[in-house]
Parts: sequence; structure tokens; C-alpha cells
Amino acid sequence: MEEEMQAPRQYPAAMVNITNRCTLQCKHCFVFREENPNDPQKEMDTETMLRKLSGLQKKHNISTMLWMGGEPLLRPDVLREGATLFERNTVTTNGTLDLIELPNCIYVISLDGPPDVNDAIRGKNCYKKVMKTLSRVPEDFGPTVMCQCVVTRTNEDRLAELVELLRPTRIEGMTFSFYVPTANDESELTWGSLDRRDKAVREAIRLKEKYPAFIWNNHRTLELTLSQYARQVTDDCPSKELVLPLYLDQDEFVSPFCCYGNDVDCGLCGAWVVFYLAAKLEESGIKDWKL
Repeated sequence: MEEEMQAPRQYPAAMVNITNRCTLQCKHCFVFREENPNDPQKEMDTETMLRKLSGLQKKHNISTMLWMGGEPLLRPDVLREGATLFERNTVTTNGTLDLIELPNCIYVISLDGPPDVNDAIRGKNCYKKVMKTLSRVPEDFGPTVMCQCVVTRTNEDRLAELVELLRPTRIEGMTFSFYVPTANDESELTWGSLDRRDKAVREAIRLKEKYPAFIWNNHRTLELTLSQYARQVTDDCPSKELVLPLYLDQDEFVSPFCCYGNDVDCGLCGAWVVFYLAAKLEESGIKDWKL
């Protein structure tokens, strides 16, 4: 009886993997790790997916949806219909496919440095393909077009170059996120400790101060990512409470404990959403964000 009376958990936002197919296979992509479902041959059909998402929106009162993959623009049918279910939509894309008009939408295009740095992570000629995509965006295009750079140990010294390259383009602004390693990650991408990562965070802060209108990270968001504050945020992760992660697994959606999968090292997390939410909640005076 008590279970019947308990209201469903409310999530202001959700993120959904709508395809495991992609036009790239980036070195740091958490979707392609073994712990996450990634069978590109088996996908939920559009009608079923939209029905399930509509039900989840009503059940959890979801206002904002982050559409992801794989490459979500490989499922334009889902995006066009699905975007009408939510008040706000964000589409994360690698920028190799043309953008489509969607209501109340922000496109987040991924680039991780100038051409040589970006392509070493994302694949040959990736940067050039993104620039071609941007050149085809109409002047009267409705959605906001921005960039997100995943900062790693391999690109931390080239961030300023990327900013200078992007400012004259169709990109309206950009954010920095910091690589989220797996628990046993020893790759060239990870710093291995929060202290060593501080150099990269401080460079992002410097660029925010130099280009305040173009770098869209909140200053406090970046500050909280520094080693002296980071564990206070990740030990009580706001994303776990406020964002519903939905991963595509054939005919069902599954929810890992973390937006970045079940194999992450939370102690070294640098996810934009985690620190953004912490900064917003701090600004609002909310100390306990468990709903």
C-alpha cells in the first residue's frame, strides 16, 4: 500500500542514448566502453522509443532532455518528434552531419582542440568535417549552436588555440568539460589525480576571464572543479539526484548509476553537468539537493 501511494521520483532533466551507431569512434567516448551497452545492430524502433520517452516524461515530469548517442543525428526521426515532448532540448553531436531544425534546442558540437589535436582523438579529418557542417548552417537557423571541449592531459596546453579558431565561426559560445576516467584508467588522457588536473582547470578559468562572453562555463563551476573543492561536489553528486540517465539496450532503456556509465572513477570526475549543477544549487542556497 505504501509503494502504491509513493509518488514517482521527479527529475528536472534526463539524458537519453537514442542510438549506439556513430560516424566516429573517439578515444575518450564512454559509450564505447565495455561496461555500456553498445550493439549497433539492435536498436529500438522509432514508435516504441517515442512512446517510452513520452511515458517517462509524464512519470518523472522531465523538462529538459539531452539527446545523445552514438551520434543522435543518425536518428532524425526520433529527434524531430521527440523534441516536441520536452520544454528544452540539447543535442550532443560530433558535428559530422548536418544540423536540423528542432524546437527549443541547443546543439553542442564536440571539438577537442586545433585540427592536429582534435583529429588525434576523434579521427582523421574530423575537424575539417565539422567546419564544413558549420558552413552549411543557415543564418536564420533557430537552435543555438555551441561547442564543448573535453579537456584531457593531451590537449590542456592547446585550449587557447581552439578558442581563437572558433570565435570567428558559426559557433556562438563554448564550454569546457574535463575528462572522466574509468576506475583503472592509465591512458594518456587522464591526469591520474585532481592536483595534476588543476593546471588544466586554471587554464580554463584564465580563458573564461579573457573571453567571458564566449566561454559559457560559469566561473564558479570551473572553480569547484579545482582539487580543493572537487571531492565535496562528487562525494554528494547532484547529477545522480537531478538527472535521469537512459541508455539504449535493444528494446529497453537502462539507467546506470552515473551519466557516464558504471565504470567511472567518481573521485576524478570532471563532467560539466556535475559541477554546473553544484554551482547553481550553491547559488540558490540549496544545501541538500536530494529530492
